[in-house]
Amino acid sequence: MKSSLRTVFIFAICITFLSSITIAQEKRPDFVNNREYPQWFKDAKLGIFVHFGLYSVPSWSGKEQYAEWFYKGLISGDSARINFQKKVFGEDFKYEDYKDLFKAELFNAEQWAELFYKSGAKYILFTSKHHDGYCMWDSKYAKNWNSMETAPKRDFCQELTDAVRKRGMEMGLYYSLTEWTNPLYKWTIDTNKSIEDYAQKHLIPQFKELVDKFKPTIIFSDGDWDHTYKELHSDELVNYYYKVVGEKAIVNDRFGKGFNHGFLTPEYSAGIIETNRPWAECRGIGRSFGLNRNEDLASYKSSEEIIQHFVQLVASGGGLTLNVGPSADGQIPLLQQERLLDLGKWLSQNGEAIYGTKPYKKPYDESMVSIPGLIDSVINFDWVRNSPKKLISEDNFNVTWFGIIKPKFSEKYTISCKADDYALVYLNNKIIIDTKNNINFYEVELNKGEEYKVYVEYVEKNLEASISLKWKSKSQEEEPIKAKWKSEYKCNKPYVCYTTNKNNLYAIAYSIPEKNLVLKLDKAPKDDMIIYFLDNTHPEMQWNYKDGELIINTSTIKFSDVKSKSAWVFVLSDYLKD
Repeated sequence: MKSSLRTVFIFAICITFLSSITIAQEKRPDFVNNREYPQWFKDAKLGIFVHFGLYSVPSWSGKEQYAEWFYKGLISGDSARINFQKKVFGEDFKYEDYKDLFKAELFNAEQWAELFYKSGAKYILFTSKHHDGYCMWDSKYAKNWNSMETAPKRDFCQELTDAVRKRGMEMGLYYSLTEWTNPLYKWTIDTNKSIEDYAQKHLIPQFKELVDKFKPTIIFSDGDWDHTYKELHSDELVNYYYKVVGEKAIVNDRFGKGFNHGFLTPEYSAGIIETNRPWAECRGIGRSFGLNRNEDLASYKSSEEIIQHFVQLVASGGGLTLNVGPSADGQIPLLQQERLLDLGKWLSQNGEAIYGTKPYKKPYDESMVSIPGLIDSVINFDWVRNSPKKLISEDNFNVTWFGIIKPKFSEKYTISCKADDYALVYLNNKIIIDTKNNINFYEVELNKGEEYKVYVEYVEKNLEASISLKWKSKSQEEEPIKAKWKSEYKCNKPYVCYTTNKNNLYAIAYSIPEKNLVLKLDKAPKDDMIIYFLDNTHPEMQWNYKDGELIINTSTIKFSDVKSKSAWVFVLSDYLKD
């Protein structure tokens, strides 16, 4: 009996000891738990991203693809990219040959920095190294694979850093933790190989080289999602960076699975609602970060769309890192320049409602946006992370289709649907597919030439967006179902957003009604509250409050008198004052 108790006692001690070791091993550095995110980043709201590198030479991909992933397409069998390269650059041309064509002969760091300054941006993020491993500075860990030793003969990181800091903006660098081309570990190819040798001999020393040379205020890492933060030695990397740069330094959250630190980086989205951790959505003006010459004008957001989207992000507690993709000669396309200058002009008039602000207890008031009466020939879409139509949000939208289908054969058909996030399919008013519950196909006997009614409901939540509706039979290969699909696209979108600064509440409206702007506010304002237009073209506005609605008389506003366009700021002076 005593022996058994003694055994149990020893066993308990061992378990306690081993548990304490495990806890000690899992304890993260102080910067994860205790380091405050710098206030300057929370206040900045707007940054400019720049994707510029070898991929700027082909500057081509599918209309919904990222052009900076051109090399990945070549090694993964993307026939469109492979055929484009052969057609334009020759049958024997290889990706590494772009280093001889990438000359950036018109690159001018001062011109870039001046444009970014006029955009109203407070920080810049320049791509120092993308996933192809090519470095935009003289890295000794990328011999003959950097901009100083190849055709440009320039250190782009240094030139732009100097020009940006001269204008008082913060300089940041994008850095890919993994590479598709490194012989020590080829990311996405060496899937069964340890990354440790690459981390010790390349990643860690090169990262430190970058930090020591440029001391960027921001590091935006990427290419991390196949590995844990431990495999990437991210704690060591970030701790080193913080010690070198100091209190102003900030990193993003892409340092491997489980990292759980850094500012959040939603990508091509409608933003997130998050106020406890800084965040900034990153996106291009078009649908790619690197320049994609295959995009059409509809792929680009207008100045109005950019401004309104930016306002929505700030109202939600975040900010925007807006990307430009220069051409291989170093010129930023004029349309992209125009968008930045329009944004800067708006901020010069309305920056008080943006910079240094905090979110209100609700980010915005919404209304339903609907685009009915459209006709689609098939239901076969891959919108990736983009909006399906102008005026429709990238996330949280839904689409309905109605069509009449006529089979070519009298036999059993398999109708299938794939959807992200989910879809319901009805055949003659009977639900046959529910992808949310993993009912993705339906077998049914159909008669040749007979008409069948099909109704489809599609719901998109966030991130990727796609749907396909197909059919096949013994006599028919699988194909999208063709019909005159009558569609309607819907989403809720803000019509007025809110920000706060000290005691003021800012209502940023996307249009000015002819008579009244109605704000849904549950707190009654004081009788002496003053409401005025931020562009200073009008005296204080007349208003009244009733049943949870603040009604601002806008009948005196003439659009021709308003200085700023796209979004209009009403200041509720001291509304938040107790």
